[in-house]
Parts: sequence; C-alpha cells; structure tokens
Amino acid sequence: MMTLQEFMKEHTPKIEAHMYEKTRALKGPKSLADSMLYSLEAGGKRVRPLFVAAVCETFKQPQQAMYTVGAAIEIIHTYSLMHDDLPCMDDDDMRRGKPTNHKVFGEALAVLAGDALNSFAFGLVAKMPDVSAEQRLELVQMLSDGAGAEGMVGGQVLDMEGEKRQLTLEELEEIHINKTGALLRFSIESGAVLCGASQEERQSLVDYAHHIGLAFQIQDDILDIEGTSEQLGKTAGKDMASEKSTYPALLTLDGAKEKLNHHYELAIQALDQLTIDTTLLREFAQYIVKRSH
Repeated sequence: MMTLQEFMKEHTPKIEAHMYEKTRALKGPKSLADSMLYSLEAGGKRVRPLFVAAVCETFKQPQQAMYTVGAAIEIIHTYSLMHDDLPCMDDDDMRRGKPTNHKVFGEALAVLAGDALNSFAFGLVAKMPDVSAEQRLELVQMLSDGAGAEGMVGGQVLDMEGEKRQLTLEELEEIHINKTGALLRFSIESGAVLCGASQEERQSLVDYAHHIGLAFQIQDDILDIEGTSEQLGKTAGKDMASEKSTYPALLTLDGAKEKLNHHYELAIQALDQLTIDTTLLREFAQYIVKRSH
C-alpha cells in the first residue's frame, strides 16, 4: 500500500479538480461564482475528503463516488469557514494565508456564497451516478446530521455561548465533538457506506473518527499557542486573546499534549478491531496529531 504522502499527492489534485469542475458548471451570477470559487481555491489540507478516499482505499474499493462525497464535505467545510470569519462571528481578516472572503467580496456576498455552497453540497451527493438510491439517501441524511443543528452548526452555537466563561472539560469536548468531530465522522463513515462495510466495521471506524476529531481540535488549540500566523494561514493566538476555553487553558499545554496522545492511542485501538490492513488510516492519525498547521 502507498504511504500517506503518496496517497495525498495522488488524490488531492483529483479531489480539487472534481470540486472546481462541479462548481464552475453552476449557473448563476458571476459575482456569486467568483466568491464561491475564491474560498474553495484558497487551499487547505483537504483532510475531510482525503479521509473519504482513505477509507475506500483501505477497503480496496476506490471509486469515483469518493471524490464526489469528498467534494461535498469540503464544500460544507469551506462555507462554514466563510461564515465563521464574518465580523458577527470570529471576525478574521485572514484565512489560508489570504484575505477572508468578506474582505474581498463584502459581507453580504460572503454570506450568500456560503449559503449557496451549503445547498450545492447536498445536491452533489443526491445526484451521484453509480451509487444506489439507498446509499445516496443515507449519505444525505448523514451529511444533514453532521453539518446541521445536531452537528457542526450546533457545536458552533455552543462555542459562541461558551465564550468568556470557564467551561468544564466535558462542555469543551461536547462543543468539539459537534463543531469539528461531526464532519470528520461523516467523512470517515461515508467511506464505509460507499464500500458496504459491515455494522461492526462501521462502528470501529466511528470510534476511530470520534477520537481523531478530538485529537484534531486539541492539536489546533496547541498550534494556536505554538504556531505562527504564517504557519497557520490565519491569526495565531486568537483563542487566548478572545479568552476562549481551550484544552491548554483547561489542562495546561503539557496536559493538552497528554490528552492529544490519549485520543491518538484510542483511535489506534479502534482500528485494531478491524481485520483489514489499516496502515493508511494509522498514518493519517499520526499526521493529525503531528501536523504543524
């Protein structure tokens, strides 16, 4: 099996090409399309769509649908960043090393472009060829759960409501299980759906996704302290400046690093329950906890 770096090098351009092609094919005002593509093309790690493809590769079932599902989840993630950067939310000027969408296109168009991306993602999944109606319906429902009030958006609201007050560790984890973890869970479990994995296999992957989602956020909190704005592509130290509850704030920096390793180990233990070669997913877990941006 190829290494994670080889895997990323092969699949990232295919994911991006698929996403850009589908977006450019949309009919609508040019200003709207320009705003949508500006944020989609700004780059990023593409972790979520790569996880869809990684699960399909793990089950030795690579397929065109994994690029469509991957594009949909990256589109949802991008719209969430566009809205998150707005003055009424986190009020950021930089994202992925470039001016945020509303700084270039104005707040109103940034909101509407995010709305359009959100709707577009569900249509991509619903219209996938060569995937059964049952699978498409399940994926649409899963995406709705992961992206909406019971997932990412709900987590964002909990995060806003928790600002400038001391959260417990349980409250902080609830925020991130939803705000960050829900879309990562969809990315990983959607690959299992496409491959027809058994319920036992899916549960192991869901457990893996749960711990990877928490590890992802803990590493983000650590990087907010240890990283630079140039490395992160956004303003470093913003969480501390805005008095947000983070893992280092609650546990100390060393305690956060211990918690990060704890969730990494639990993610690996979840993969141990599978009888297939999970080397790629193990390397992905290591990448999550050791990344520098």
